[in-house]
Amino acid sequence: MPVNNLRSHVSPQIRKMLGSDSKICMLDGSTVYRHINKSPFIIMACNTRIKHVIPGIMRAAEELDAVIAFELTATEGGLDGGYTGQTPQQFVTTVLGYADACRFTKPFIIHADHITIKNTSKEEIDSARRLIEAQLAAGYRSFALDASFNQLQDNIRIIAELAPPLIAEGVGLELEIGEVTPVGRESNLTTIEEVEHFLGTLADLNIRPHLLAIDNGSKSGNYLDGQLINIDLQRTGEIFAAVGKYGVCGLVQHGITGTPLRIVGKLADYGIRKGNIGTLWQNVAHAGLPPELVDSMRDWAREQKMDIKYATGVFSSEINSIPAEDVKLIADLAYREAREFISAFHAKGSASRLAENIGK
Repeated sequence: MPVNNLRSHVSPQIRKMLGSDSKICMLDGSTVYRHINKSPFIIMACNTRIKHVIPGIMRAAEELDAVIAFELTATEGGLDGGYTGQTPQQFVTTVLGYADACRFTKPFIIHADHITIKNTSKEEIDSARRLIEAQLAAGYRSFALDASFNQLQDNIRIIAELAPPLIAEGVGLELEIGEVTPVGRESNLTTIEEVEHFLGTLADLNIRPHLLAIDNGSKSGNYLDGQLINIDLQRTGEIFAAVGKYGVCGLVQHGITGTPLRIVGKLADYGIRKGNIGTLWQNVAHAGLPPELVDSMRDWAREQKMDIKYATGVFSSEINSIPAEDVKLIADLAYREAREFISAFHAKGSASRLAENIGK
């Protein structure tokens, strides 16, 4: 099947949103995830906290014929806009606007990353449910329910409550077992026994996720000088070997920012099928922003005693109105980084491979 024919697999909901003449190929996560194991590669999933990186990412994917994803977490882009100032509707509108302006033709997913449920309270679960409803209405077609902060049985119970509407909708479903910790905190590696119990119990409830995120030693955020990167590839591979019988198509790798490409390139061999990259794109955007704006953001972060990422929404007006030459610089920097990661992820040509797999 030619790549252009993948547009016939755009869901009716998205086709209605885009219009019948649109060349944009935004697919449901389920459509992609179910067809990636025949030719292993990693989907580069980009948390684009600052929008100026998006054109560069799209240009790299277009040139390398790659499937990619765009995503925001609940904290990055919740109902109130999160710390980036982007509501679900604004994020989808932004991504689709760039896809149209860039004449982007390759398949991509808009994914709801880390819909986090940190406790078992009704308020917490209802909050997640409202966010899911808004994201569905906006056009998200893949969802990560993250109740990994809770005990295993509570994680299962929460997922059993929130997942059925997503399953009925036919979107991509990612679950998480084992909290991925920030840089500087000790990991608690996910065990095969935990995975078997988690997925087996959910399967009995007719809940079978497409993707599973685990704690394999990776970290979120920027690594500091002298800090070691300890991704347990053996444990990752063992878990991947155990999840197939539950319908899981692949594992998710968090904490890729700062991971050497020589390690990144091995991940596909151990069952990683989606790699989340967030802080890198923020770093790229900051490198291209006017220096005086970055200084103001850093000063604010120091005064508030907060990570600079939280300055994104506060300074969104200034960020969104930078000079055209800076916009181009950020896009060019993002393009170079995206090309490297797509290649390291074995995702060059993945759009054509996806089309071929779907056509079989």
